[in-house]
This record gives sequence, C-alpha cells and structure tokens, in this order.
Amino acid sequence: MQSFSAKILKIGINPYVLLPATVLEKLFEQARKNKGPIPVRGKLNGKDYIQTLVKYAGLWRLYLNTPMRKTAGIDVGDIANVEIEFDPVPRVISMDPQLAKELEQNKKAKAVFDKLPPYRQKEIIRYIASMKTEVSVMRNVEKIMQHLLGKARFAGRD
Repeated sequence: MQSFSAKILKIGINPYVLLPATVLEKLFEQARKNKGPIPVRGKLNGKDYIQTLVKYAGLWRLYLNTPMRKTAGIDVGDIANVEIEFDPVPRVISMDPQLAKELEQNKKAKAVFDKLPPYRQKEIIRYIASMKTEVSVMRNVEKIMQHLLGKARFAGRD
C-alpha cells in the first residue's frame, strides 16, 4: 500500500485528488495496465474505501464521493491522507431480475440494450441496483424500457 497527502480539488461538481507520479507508476505496474479505469482500494484519512481511478482531461484522478468524504471527515480544500493500492477483486454487479425479465420479454429493447457501450450498460445496471424499494425498481425499470424503445429520456440521456 502506498501513501501520500494531497489537497482535495474539484472539477465541475466532482471532488478528487491527484496522485503523485511515483504512486501512479506503482499502480500501473500492479494493474498491469496504464489505460482505462483501474480499480483501487485503500484508506482515506484512515477510513476504508473502494473506488476506481480514472483518467479525465489528461490527468489520473481519484474521485472522492460524498460517502468517502463524510466518513473521512474531509471536503474540498482539505488535505487528504490517502493510502492506495490496486484492487484485484472483480467489480461485478448483477442485473436486477426485474430488468432482466423485462429485457427478455421485449426483444426490441434487448437489442438496443445489447448495442449500448459497456459503460452505459453498467450505468443502467448500477442505477437499478441502487434502488432501495421494489416500487422504485419497478418504476425505474419501466423508465429504462421506455428509454430503450426511444419513447422517453432516462437519467438525462436521449
């Protein structure tokens, strides 16, 4: 595990820290790649986190979501003490059974879903997985189906 301290910056609405070059090189070595998202884990001010390191606008960034910052007791402008390492555990989110059933029953929507880029498929699956009640799942699965059929916007997308 590598350690560093960095000021929490913000791009748009997203707080993040930049990683020192030496830390990045070690992560690239551990991940056996230096392109695409890199799953990481570690501690933020002593509190455990699991996150994904991504390159945006030419810089590798460790985004600090609200739960991470709240748990660590820090926010934008503060100095974060970061421990980080490559996380080899696969990040797999299963499709909600209701969404799978609806896609199976509607071949047109399924064909559109299958043609979406993998990141967009994951975004939809992750969104439904975040629902807390069955009512929310049902309502949002219906919205997704309408979106896939070209009848509605979903999550700000056409």
